[in-house]
Amino acid sequence: MWRVKRGNSQTRAGRQALLAQLSGPVRRFLATEVGGAGLLLAAVVVAMVWANSPWSEHYESLWATEGTIAIGGAELSMDLGHWVSDGLMALFFFVIGMEVRYELSVGELTGGGRIVIPVVGAVGGMVVPALLYLAIAPGGEAANGWGVVIGTDTAFMLGALAVVGPRFSTQLRIFLLALTVIDDIVAVSVIGAVYSGSIRFWPLAGMLALCAVPMLLNRWGVWRSAPYVVVVVALWLLTLRAGLHASIAGMLGGLLVPAHPRAREAVERAARSFRAFRQSPMADVGMAARRGLQRAVSVNERLQSALHPWTSYLIVPVFALANAGVDLRGGVLGDALTSPVTWAVVVGLTVGKPIGVGLSAVLGARFGLGRLPQGVRPAHVFGGAALSGIGFTVSLLIARLAFEDRLLRDEAIVGVLLGAVLATVLGWIVFRAAAALRGLREADLPRVLDPPVDPVADHVKGPRDAPLTLVEYADFECPFCARTTGVSEELRERFGDDLRYVFRHLPLPDVHPHAEFAARAAVAAAAQGRFWEMHDRLFEHQGELEYEDIAGYAAEIGLDVERFLRDVDDEETAARVRADVRSAEASGARGTPTFYVNGRRHVGPHDTETLAAALEEALQASR
Repeated sequence: MWRVKRGNSQTRAGRQALLAQLSGPVRRFLATEVGGAGLLLAAVVVAMVWANSPWSEHYESLWATEGTIAIGGAELSMDLGHWVSDGLMALFFFVIGMEVRYELSVGELTGGGRIVIPVVGAVGGMVVPALLYLAIAPGGEAANGWGVVIGTDTAFMLGALAVVGPRFSTQLRIFLLALTVIDDIVAVSVIGAVYSGSIRFWPLAGMLALCAVPMLLNRWGVWRSAPYVVVVVALWLLTLRAGLHASIAGMLGGLLVPAHPRAREAVERAARSFRAFRQSPMADVGMAARRGLQRAVSVNERLQSALHPWTSYLIVPVFALANAGVDLRGGVLGDALTSPVTWAVVVGLTVGKPIGVGLSAVLGARFGLGRLPQGVRPAHVFGGAALSGIGFTVSLLIARLAFEDRLLRDEAIVGVLLGAVLATVLGWIVFRAAAALRGLREADLPRVLDPPVDPVADHVKGPRDAPLTLVEYADFECPFCARTTGVSEELRERFGDDLRYVFRHLPLPDVHPHAEFAARAAVAAAAQGRFWEMHDRLFEHQGELEYEDIAGYAAEIGLDVERFLRDVDDEETAARVRADVRSAEASGARGTPTFYVNGRRHVGPHDTETLAAALEEALQASR
């Protein structure tokens, strides 16, 4: 359930223009999730073996060990189990809260339209499992466990998706991550509202007052992380004093840490500082460069990058180690397998989640409430919905909070563990059936260039019959595209007549207001055989793309300016740009720059060496 999104050397389409392309850093993050799931599984195995071994009393006594922090006369004392669930897990939910804030501010959920179907699916995926649980579980204390079946463990879910899901599942992962954002918020709200103790008024009032401080820090332009961390620690202490579960402090604190897109000016300042350090590598210059780099990235992203490895590789595995150990000896396993609480949890997770998430999302899309991501079909949604029945982290936490009776708690934990296994098997069956019966072997954006390169219509540099073709979708106002112009020239020098380079337009007007006009100017220059000259001028003067500026560039490169200006306003010129945008949509390009090597979308960094390696591989294949 934890995610982090890092920076990307690509300009994304605005939410009203195109769907965003999943970035390389996010792909690396997903790999981290899967790696964390492996450690999580190992922790579960160790906990179960330990709890059922001759040394099981040491397992119980370890987590009952008292730990105290004292400063002067003030002290905070809890047993080790509570330090894990109320301390370390608060940090876990803090990272979740920051990711939710990032997604809502500048990430995948910024646009209202793309959040509707994940919201519908998430709500269905919590209501239906809870109702099924209550229908099966007996009354009394057992009914308190309905919250056990509402959560989804993202780490395990993504790990299972990597093993049993489609070969390429980028778009399905985006959908499932968006769904778990809503799941996270509701699950933590349930913990705070239902499973907290008695509420104390004054600490609660202090919490609410403290929430204004991060907003003030952001308004005052405070960019260092330390003040925000101090506020969140104080918020955590007040939450404990108020009688609320610490997860509330974590989620709330994360939501208050600001996230914003990188300002171009800040990035350029950081680049100048770094160049200054290269020229004069002195301590004060280096420190200034470091501050410049930090200021170019939001506090939210910097804290996520710092804390995410700790949550993935330490905190959540330790939580599993502390909570997954159920002593199944003495008939406990047999009792659990015949207990209505166990099967209420299993049915809620393995039946309620697929029905609730799958039907809600598919019907919501069918009735026009929103759209599924491109490349994701209803069968993929049901497969992902089955995997969302892997509740684990939040389910274990709520099981510990919901039941005072040790037997009921152990039965619920057995249900969570059994449900995780059955949900994975069910997801595998759904995905295999979709592949066998419907041919749905991918849940990703298109990966093939569409249409293929046309030497007459496209802007081509290099021999027409070259064995290698590098196509770039670019935006004249995109700073990353300006840097890749040098990359394309280096590649042409390296591969010579073996490479032809093709430029296609993908203006992102929501992000770059002058991009579409600049693209039309390049097409108008092409009508007089001067495309590449105008191409170079536009990238050299990205900050000067007004009408008068571009008319001046036309005169500089020797164009008939009157004809050029008529062509810029001509409908055929606009149609030529729109054709490239349609081809980008059909080819799976969602940001700039996006490259295609011999007709296949290049996934990963787009520096010279990486692209050269991809071209070398394609050249060997062509030979």
